[in-house]
Amino acid sequence: MENKSTSELFSEMEALWNEFATNHAKFSAKGVKASASRARKAINALRKFSTPYKKVSVIEVKGAK
Repeated sequence: MENKSTSELFSEMEALWNEFATNHAKFSAKGVKASASRARKAINALRKFSTPYKKVSVIEVKGAK
């Protein structure tokens, strides 16, 4: 995740969120247990992006001054 801009990180986070939402919907609507597992995996991966995003965001804000 090093040397990525907030835009790149956001795109990756958005893709993970969409994966989570799709799998959550499958589990909620149809009770597909494998979808629940994939949803948990996606949301866990998304969580791992929060700190790098915050760090890069601060760097970009300070660099813009």
